[in-house]
Parts: sequence; structure tokens; C-alpha cells
Amino acid sequence: MANKKKNVKQNKVKTPMTREQKTSYIVEAGVIAAFYVVLMLTNMEFSGASGLIQVRIAEALCILPCFTAAAVPGLFVGCLIGNIVTGSVIWDVIFGSLATLFAAFLTRQFRNKRYLASVPPIVVNMFVVPIILTKAAGVDQAIGAVSLGIGIGEFLSAGVLGQIVYSVLDKNRSIFKSQR
Repeated sequence: MANKKKNVKQNKVKTPMTREQKTSYIVEAGVIAAFYVVLMLTNMEFSGASGLIQVRIAEALCILPCFTAAAVPGLFVGCLIGNIVTGSVIWDVIFGSLATLFAAFLTRQFRNKRYLASVPPIVVNMFVVPIILTKAAGVDQAIGAVSLGIGIGEFLSAGVLGQIVYSVLDKNRSIFKSQR
């Protein structure tokens, strides 16, 4: 009988967030969104976010869901605002932002697996962005070549730079108040 009890999963009951926790969550999401937009705009100035291989510095932030759930909506809102202010086509604004939301959600699911956590933004963007670029933005290149280029750029930004961000933040986890 004792063995059966050990094999049964314990249902963790989540306690509702306090007012202070909700405020921290919203503030963290907002700061992450703002930081994403600033990095995106800065990157645009240096032309690193155009062409076949796009190394978007802001994509290094895609590792943040490992540290706080607030990064999921924060990255989505940051991508949405960034795509709007940089003049992206409407399909990129909508589907590119939704791809970021989906990748952030998946990254959060891998939060305890450091290196796997970098994979969702790379894979999701390798499939979604090329469709947007070739179908909606009128990029005249083979979808496979665009996918490869996006994958390389995402590997460098979300993978390599994301792991650098992870290393720095892992030593300073206390900066995230709403670590839910």
C-alpha cells in the first residue's frame, strides 16, 4: 500500500497571487517587453536584423522564460510592439508575434533544461518566419534557403547569445521577483 502512495503524483495546489506578486509580474513583463523593443530598434540601426541571416540581439531574451513566467507575455508584447514600430508587414506583426508567444511558452516548459530551453525559439522561427517572408513580405527566395538563414540567425541569437544571458542571470536569479 505504501508503494502505491509513493507512485501517485501529488497535486500541487497553486495559491493565488497576492496583489504585490501580480504587480511584480506585470512590471517584469513590461520591463522585458521594453527591453526587447529597445534591443530590436538598436539592432535595426546596425542592420543585423535584415537579409537572409538575421541575428536579432533581442532574441537572446527568449531564454528569460527559464527565470520568470512574466517573460512569456513580456516577449510577446515586446515583439508585437517592435514589429509595429519597425514597420513590419501586418502578417509579421500578427504571426511573428504569435510565434514568439508560442516559443516563449515552450521555453517556459523547458525551464529546468538549460540547453533545450534555447531550442523552441530557433525551431518555431525556422518554420514560421520563412512563410511570412516568402508569402506575405514578398521575399523572392526559396523557402528552404530562407528557413536555413533564419535558423542560423536564431541559433546565433537565441542559442549562443541566449546561453550567455542564461549564464549571467543564473548567478543573479533574485532579480526576478515573480519567479512563478
